[in-house]
Amino acid sequence: MRTLLICHEEDELNRVGLAAWMASFSELAGIVVLRETPERKKRRIKREIQRVGWLRFADVLAFRVFYRLFLASKDRAWEREQVEKLCATYSRPEARELITPAPNTPEAEAFIRQAKPDMVIARCKTLLAERIFTLPAIGTFVMHPGIAPEYRNAHGCFWAVANGDAKNAGMTLLRIDKGVDTGPIYGYFHASPKQGESHIVLQHRTVFDNLEEIRATLARVAAGQAERIDTTGRRSAEWGQPWMTRYWDWKRGVNR
Repeated sequence: MRTLLICHEEDELNRVGLAAWMASFSELAGIVVLRETPERKKRRIKREIQRVGWLRFADVLAFRVFYRLFLASKDRAWEREQVEKLCATYSRPEARELITPAPNTPEAEAFIRQAKPDMVIARCKTLLAERIFTLPAIGTFVMHPGIAPEYRNAHGCFWAVANGDAKNAGMTLLRIDKGVDTGPIYGYFHASPKQGESHIVLQHRTVFDNLEEIRATLARVAAGQAERIDTTGRRSAEWGQPWMTRYWDWKRGVNR
């Protein structure tokens, strides 16, 4: 099976670590590396403000500042350690890369067409256009950080734990369709929250603690033997960026 990865330039955990894992059970045909422009980041900020309003965006911004000051360095050390372990286990991958501002550019489309992957794994923040996610024969899959449909959109692990719903701190393996995390679901993979770890490490562990199970599920999907999980009748909700106020509520609850 030929595979292709889409991820962000600064994200070595996926660009190197996950790529090494993919190359261990498939022919890694290429990596689309996203180097976002300042304009794209500004548009994402504008969309978040439109979605939650200025007051709540200040709450989001406060958490971003807090995370960078007190949590980010520890998380980066954890990520570096994981990359080293993955490369030691699977060996550092060798694959062609395309650096592009977004996954939907003509250059990205041409690169994917030339690579001819059977399956694409998208580990990025940008929604893929239909002309992109329909290119691989088997499909384009995301490892969504949250249990869908209850925790769709962004940072599902954060919101599950902040809502006192730790049993839903997990990852959803789904095939992309036209909606936001609404495609066919093929598996849920969980990680139990640990004292002192951030929501970022938690959502990473939902993937990297379960790589063998994820590989087996993808193999069944490729062979046409995987069953879709029926979510009929379940609550569906979209979430967004973490709030400072909800983070403090979460930590106060842990301390109690």
